Order: sequence, then structure tokens, then C-alpha cells
Amino acid sequence: MAPFILSLDQGTSSSRSILFDQRGNIVACAQREFTQHFPHPGWVEHDAEEIWASQAETIAEVLTLARATPVDIAALGITNQRETTVLWDRRSGAPLARAIVWQDRRTADHCARLKAAGHEAQVAQRTGLTLDPYFSGTKLCWMLDNIPGARSRAEQGELAFGTIDSWLAWKLSGGRRHITDASNASRTLLLNLHTGQWDDSMLEMLRIPRACLPCVVPSCFDVPVPVQIAGREVSLAAIAGDQQAALFGQTCFRPGMAKNTYGTGCFMLMNTGTAPLASRNRLLSTIAWDVKGLCYALEGSVFVGGAVVQWLRDGLGLIEKSADVEPLARSAPDNGGVYLVPAFSGLGSPHWDANARGTIVGLTRGSTAAHIARASLESIAFQSAELLIAMQGDAESRLLELRVDGGATANDLLMQFQADLLGVPVVRPRITETTALGAAYLAGLAVGFWHSQDELAGNWQVDRRFEPSIGRDQAAACMHQWARAVERSRGWREIDDRR
Repeated sequence: MAPFILSLDQGTSSSRSILFDQRGNIVACAQREFTQHFPHPGWVEHDAEEIWASQAETIAEVLTLARATPVDIAALGITNQRETTVLWDRRSGAPLARAIVWQDRRTADHCARLKAAGHEAQVAQRTGLTLDPYFSGTKLCWMLDNIPGARSRAEQGELAFGTIDSWLAWKLSGGRRHITDASNASRTLLLNLHTGQWDDSMLEMLRIPRACLPCVVPSCFDVPVPVQIAGREVSLAAIAGDQQAALFGQTCFRPGMAKNTYGTGCFMLMNTGTAPLASRNRLLSTIAWDVKGLCYALEGSVFVGGAVVQWLRDGLGLIEKSADVEPLARSAPDNGGVYLVPAFSGLGSPHWDANARGTIVGLTRGSTAAHIARASLESIAFQSAELLIAMQGDAESRLLELRVDGGATANDLLMQFQADLLGVPVVRPRITETTALGAAYLAGLAVGFWHSQDELAGNWQVDRRFEPSIGRDQAAACMHQWARAVERSRGWREIDDRR
């Protein structure tokens, strides 16, 4: 068999291609950033064609770096930023407008109207989600209502909707396959969580024509799809949303195992097994993956995680590069009483407040850039701690450890503070690119590159364990102060609008 699995990791700020070998080691990696568009306050958009171009460039580059050809690829897997919504013409393949990114809040009022009409309980029961502009359904509805002629064309089957996985699969297959997997479909507000199929009641509620929807397939394909790379045929064998892929890449195969990914946002998932678990604490129930049957997860979503460091760099100019934040934060012994709530796009789990906005509290004349940097890093850990508290309440069990991945896990100060707040070990694996690794594992299983989940679990290796170093009373006091800061950020957009 060919020696490598190729994983396409299409994220919120960059596209990457990574080659993995039989041991799950990275052979080569290529990355391209692409443009972020902010046309109005609360709006976030991407150019889908630019995303495809950046992804195609990384495929070519990673093969060059590895001195490999498409013949060396046993299979291809896709993992992607979820909920980001693309609408394109089936005939020409051209997007009708920029993609609406998962962070975009333009449909907050639509969601509020649906809540006021009493639909929230039905939505939670059918989809496992909440009515929030985070998800794809209201984004697609907005496109159909605001792009001239889009709704009638969609009803006639002329248009195709998809999240980024669908868009990449369409481009790779030359427009022959319009598909998505169960994990991505479960993030649209349109899929029935229990059946794994599109839900007629949700389509009616959101006025979505079935004719524009992709076919839902397993995350680990029963039959790989032939696609073209550099003029040669390669088997596309797996698709998974980025957070579900990370759960798989962390080999959290048993119910009760959990991971947290620290990327642009933070996303904590706990495997709940073969049945969905309804949350009492405003978390999400979602499909983790479909590998010979549906596996479910509880999920908590933080909208602004590592993005707060980008804001310190690009918005405030406090640092030149993201890696500078840790030494700056360490130059202060503590946060000096400063708390930063990065609700730039509202608050996700467990608050679900689309009208919250970013807030800094506790400033004094003695506050410095170091205190703000430290408060920014701590905000990532505080938000993640809220998720774990809610998750343990839903699962009625105590987590023994938290597996972590994503770029911000390289920050030892952040990881130690996370362990201190949680009171359980935070475990960083040797390979932290677990999102891409999860997609590779799923693709490899589909074609026999790997033979079982037990074999994959044997690849997982610890880089470092961060043990809690403060008492639980001290941690609770920190969480209390954080809760006070969060309360001051809530509902701000409504106040601002009245002015």
C-alpha cells in the first residue's frame, strides 16, 4: 500500500495539507493563510474560491516537501471549519456570494424571533443544538432571502449549499459529488440528530429547499470517492468536522473521554457513546462521527479562544507575533485584578448570548500590557473551565483527565492555568495536530491503512502532563471573579442599539 495518508485541514484562518505515515507521524506540512472579511460589525466572511486556491496550493507544496507524488497517497481525508456556509451554482461551480463564517452574527435577530415563537425546545429535541447564529441553517436562509433570485433557483435545484467540506469535495471531484458527512451535517440545524438524515420539520421552519442540500455520507466512507490531484486519481475516503476529527485524533473512543481544542475558538467534546445525551446545562448534543454507526458527543463551544491573542497582535499591537504573548504575560506575577471577556462575537456555551460584547474590567492606574496579556490568556482557560463544569454536570461523572490539542497548547502558562482551574491533569500529546490526524485516521480506516481503533489508540503518546498546583478554594475564587466579569459583558449590543 502507498505509504502516506493526506489530510486536508481547512481552518478558519488558514488551509493546511499534512502527510501522515503509518505511525501517525507528520511527514510534511504546508499552510496558507487567506483573507478575513469584516464588511459590517458582527459580520465575518470568506471567499470560497480563495479557500479552494489556498488548499490546492498546500496540496502541491506538501507533496514537493515530502518528495512524493499522488501515487504515494493511500487515501485522502478532509476536516474543516464547521458551520461556515457556502452557496454556489451547480452548473458553473461559482459561489453566489462570499461564504458566511461560523463566527458571523448577522442572523441573531432571526434566531431571536424563532425563540420568541416557541421553537427552541423543538430545535433542541430534533437537532441537539440551540437557536443561535453560530449554526448554518439561519445563515443559508439569510443567503436565500438576500441574494437576488437565490431562493427560486434553490427550489429548482440550480444551487448547491454546503459547509466547507462539501465545497472541497465538490472542487476535488470536478463537481461530480455534492456530499457532507454526518458530523458536519449535525451542525446545520437541519439534521435530525437521532436518524442522521435531513429533518423535514427543520427544513420547513427555516424555509430551506431540500433540492440544495448535499447527500449525507458516513465520516469513514463505505466506498471511497475518486478525486483528482495533480492529474492522478486519489481516493477521498473520509470527512469530519474539525472538532469531531480532533476527538477521533485524540483517540477518545470510549464514552466519558474528552478533549479540548485551542484554536481560533475553543471546543470541548466528550464522547457519550451510541446515544445522544440531552444537556441540562446549555451544551450541544452532536454527532461525533459515523464509523459503522453513529457515535455522539456533548460539546461546549467558545467563540474566541486563540483569536484573542491575534487581537492583541493585530488589533492592539501589544505583541509582534503570537508566540510573544507568553513571555509578556509571564512578566506579571498575576493578572493584577484584570479580567478580559473576549465576547467579540457574543458568548457561546453555556451562555449563548449573541448580544454580549468584549469587556475588560478591573483596570487601575497600575495595570500594564503584561496584565492585559495575562488576562487574555486566562480568558481562554476560564471559558474552557465553564464548559467542563457544565459537561460534568450533564454526564454526572468526574473527568479524570483532559486531552488537549491546537496551536495554543504550546503555551505552557495557559496549560498550567487550565489544569489549576479544572483540578484535573491536562494532557498534551506528542502530536498536537489532532484535527488533521483524526481525518487521516478516518481515511486510513476506510482503505485498510489502519485496521482498528485499538491500533490507532496505540499511536497516541504523551508529550507533557500539567498537574493542578492550586487548591480548589483558590480556583473557585478565580471562577467567581470571572463570572462577575462575564455578567458585565452580557446584553451589551442591545444597550448600544438603544443609544
